[in-house]
Amino acid sequence: MNLTLRQIRYFIAAAEAGQVSKAAVEVNVSQSAITTAIKSLEDLIGTSLFDRHSGGVSLTYEGSLFLNHAKGIVDSVEEAVRIPRRVQQDVRGSFCLAVTYTVAGYFLPPLLSRFMHAFPNVTVNLVEADREAIEEGLISGAFDLAVMLTSNISNHDELAHSVLLRSRRRLWLNNGHRFLGNQSATLEEIAQEPYIMLTVDEASDTALRYWNQTPFQPRTLIKTSSVEAIRSMVAGGMGVSVLSDMVYRPWSLEGKRVDVMEVNDIIPTMDVGLAWSKHAVLNRPAKAFFELMELAVLS
Repeated sequence: MNLTLRQIRYFIAAAEAGQVSKAAVEVNVSQSAITTAIKSLEDLIGTSLFDRHSGGVSLTYEGSLFLNHAKGIVDSVEEAVRIPRRVQQDVRGSFCLAVTYTVAGYFLPPLLSRFMHAFPNVTVNLVEADREAIEEGLISGAFDLAVMLTSNISNHDELAHSVLLRSRRRLWLNNGHRFLGNQSATLEEIAQEPYIMLTVDEASDTALRYWNQTPFQPRTLIKTSSVEAIRSMVAGGMGVSVLSDMVYRPWSLEGKRVDVMEVNDIIPTMDVGLAWSKHAVLNRPAKAFFELMELAVLS
């Protein structure tokens, strides 16, 4: 088993947060991803790094020792991949970046902020649009790059893409739901529940594609373009929904708990990444953004 930088980052997040749930929110992944990373590290090292208790987690003596080294590893890697300041200052100009709604709200902001800080002489002309408009804009040259749901791309003949994140979809339900006594739920079982359907970024079309592979259909109570509305409705016990981990947060705006569980059927991931025209020649600012995105997400 090989040690990965992602495992180390998840370990540091858990150590600093003191709770796996808080760490998951901080690094925008599922709790199970944090738990799996820590378990893999403990198996590799051969000792427990955390004591688990009702209030969360706390470092063991060995965990404290490992944390110091882990932070040094991350600092060294970030320094190694950081583009020298002289080169950053030399990159000047602008490029047009298109984003879809979900990406703009739940994925891009910290990465875009990092890019703008690293390349102060680059202007990013940001445009939010739907998938069809972005595809047309990339092909026509109106947009240089896009950060979008690459799993939704339809024009594969003209467009290339690079996946940065594969976010699994799970069932959202309130913390008193009867399903929580089980390890997972099937689409057949979910079809018996009131269902809250997300529509933004073609989410309903994506959902119906995998529902249509079964004899069942969701019993849709309401359709909405708002993830926050779904979070509140689910937390309030109005229904359930199957959504990606990227947009999951454990609490509604009213402070009510939203739980998640696995779906025991084949559900495609929601893939986020970069897209561009196969015929495009990216300028230096666009290339710098492309490279930073891949380094920041995939390292």
